[in-house]
Amino acid sequence: MGNREALLAGAKACLREKGYDRTGVRDIATAAGVSTAAIGYHYGSREALLNQALFEILDEWGDSMARALVRDADGSSKRHFEGMWESLIADFTAHPDLWLASMELFMQARRRPELRGALAEGTARGRRGLAALLDGVPEGEVAETSVRTLGSVQLALMSGVMIQHLSDPAAAPSAAEVLEGLRGLGDLAR
Repeated sequence: MGNREALLAGAKACLREKGYDRTGVRDIATAAGVSTAAIGYHYGSREALLNQALFEILDEWGDSMARALVRDADGSSKRHFEGMWESLIADFTAHPDLWLASMELFMQARRRPELRGALAEGTARGRRGLAALLDGVPEGEVAETSVRTLGSVQLALMSGVMIQHLSDPAAAPSAAEVLEGLRGLGDLAR
């Protein structure tokens, strides 16, 4: 592994352990086993490196969710959808600093236009990936209406549940409660 790759791996480890704001250049360099100057040389700044690391972590997380939500032989994905929510909530609980880092990224994007574009692109990929995942089709085949509806709503639900788990874990909903709430919303929408 070269210095560039080692820095990215070190930044990912730091994000998982400390979050975005509490990770300094020395933390990353130590985790990567390289000098602090290597960050500037390879990535330009601590922020650029952490942003790339966070986007990659979120992409990896999305890929693992896709593997978890596989349809049963009868075409149903209900059991896997329930499992996905259980896994999401377990992940929010196990890695709060990582999810807080993703929220910090959104807050920074309000003041940094260069970050806003990358974040908007990542959010668009997330909506498409979620729609494809829930529709059971490859991302290239998902309908735009599904991206704008199913993908957007699932992303909003996930973000809202994550915020509740970060701000008040003891009162945040369980997977069963989220699913019951979705059933209630479905009844209202009919």
